[in-house]
Amino acid sequence: MFGSKTPADAAERTPPGQTLTQGFPVLHYGSVPHYGDVSKEWDFRMFGLVEEEVRLSYDEFMALPRREFKNDIHCVTTWSKLDNVWEGVPVAELLKLVRIKPEAKYVMLHAEHGWTTNLPLDDFARETSFFGLKHNGETLTPDHGYPVRAVVPHLYFWKSAKWVRGIEFMAKDKPGFWERNGYHMYGDPWQEQRYDFD
Repeated sequence: MFGSKTPADAAERTPPGQTLTQGFPVLHYGSVPHYGDVSKEWDFRMFGLVEEEVRLSYDEFMALPRREFKNDIHCVTTWSKLDNVWEGVPVAELLKLVRIKPEAKYVMLHAEHGWTTNLPLDDFARETSFFGLKHNGETLTPDHGYPVRAVVPHLYFWKSAKWVRGIEFMAKDKPGFWERNGYHMYGDPWQEQRYDFD
């Protein structure tokens, strides 16, 4: 199934209102981060409702177990890209490193330039969620989130934060960057949960 340009089941795998693309459109707010020495300039934090904050260096993060993921992705701007092949670190591997307090029910992903997006912890912790390092065999480019981007494929792709730098564990949901600017708090492509201006 993966690898074919037009899979036979493409229509049923494409949410309503979406159009298939063979490309990988670049969409973001603000400038693209660039690193002089990523091993010295990048680290990753897990904080908030945890017993003890965890901070990983770039080398420590890159040493975490990885595996291959295959998925479809759906952007709120109406494009979908099927049959993506990623290499990344499962969210479960990060969660092994931190003791989360029982009252934590949500996460806020923190990325470069103060960018944020919110998720229910149960969605974030799904076995399909991961931190992507490579896409279709190639290291992520800066435009697509190098060195690390979150990938939560069952939600609209803005929830898959590029240039991610940390996870904040929270008791209550609160909006991230795009959610504060009218995007839906959850973002299910199959329910067309694009915007919430009410």
